Amino acid sequence: MIVVTGAAGFIGSNLLAGLEERGIYDVVVCDVLGSNDKWRNISKREIRDFIKPENLIEYLEMHKEEVEVVFHMGAISSTTEKDADLIMEMNFVLSRALFKWCAKNGVRLIYASSCATYGDGKNGFVDDESTEFLAKLRPLNPYGWSKHLFDRTVARFKENDREAIPPQCVGLKFTNVYGPNEYHKGEQMSVVCKLYPQVVAGAAARLFKSHHADYEDGGQLRDFIYVEDCVDVMMWFYDNPDKSGLFNVGTGKARSFKDLALSVFGAVGKEPKINYIDMPEELKGKYQYYTQADMSKLRNAGYSKEFTELEDGIRKYVLDYMASEDPYK
Repeated sequence: MIVVTGAAGFIGSNLLAGLEERGIYDVVVCDVLGSNDKWRNISKREIRDFIKPENLIEYLEMHKEEVEVVFHMGAISSTTEKDADLIMEMNFVLSRALFKWCAKNGVRLIYASSCATYGDGKNGFVDDESTEFLAKLRPLNPYGWSKHLFDRTVARFKENDREAIPPQCVGLKFTNVYGPNEYHKGEQMSVVCKLYPQVVAGAAARLFKSHHADYEDGGQLRDFIYVEDCVDVMMWFYDNPDKSGLFNVGTGKARSFKDLALSVFGAVGKEPKINYIDMPEELKGKYQYYTQADMSKLRNAGYSKEFTELEDGIRKYVLDYMASEDPYK
């Protein structure tokens, strides 16, 4: 049995599709569907069971002899969520309980961290998992902090009590992910997903102005990664249970939001038109102007598959999904 938390979410539902492509159907979904169309993300999948997060540990305990691995993708992922208590309960307290359960029962754990843990990037984007390095990082929002706090917890156990960690424990610091099944995320959708309807309608793409002297409007840089690449990395760790650690998951190539917008125009065959708008005041002090994951650690671990180029990923996302009658993976 494989358990996937956050399985109806963006990355989690793409992981379910990846597992099914392997012929793996003995999968338990843990998530909250709510009242929007999030359920459509998993409407094509065959699943063994569906449970809510508050029942997760009890369910695992009932089936502890069957569980092979837990993919922990579930979290409150909004970088603008202000309810820090709710974020801590879902992103840290539940994660810590799951970590302890997996360690106690000898179950593998592969979990989602985030490059939001790096904060403004002044300490670099190297996936050093030492407690000394992690203590230097200063995330810019409660979401990034909650992920960072769990990374630090895992690192402390690894350094001080290796007997109290799961047999495989992998943390994945995803960068800026885009791709199908993110439509339910509202303002937290990728910029690709936000721009597409504007571009198709013939309107100008709207991007944030820069409020940093070192970056022109639209020149803010991100490490954009196509969601299928993220699934490939997770499946590689699934296939290599001897590999553990905290790893960046990006392309290692920072690209500008202007590059991204031009790629959307190119995918739909329209002439580029871009308007730059003021950034909301609440974001100005919490905005990352540059992220580029150092991918050497993952490469050194043995992962060799090439990552999708931005233009190719956006073309596939647009033509195979958003422009089709069925946009879901």
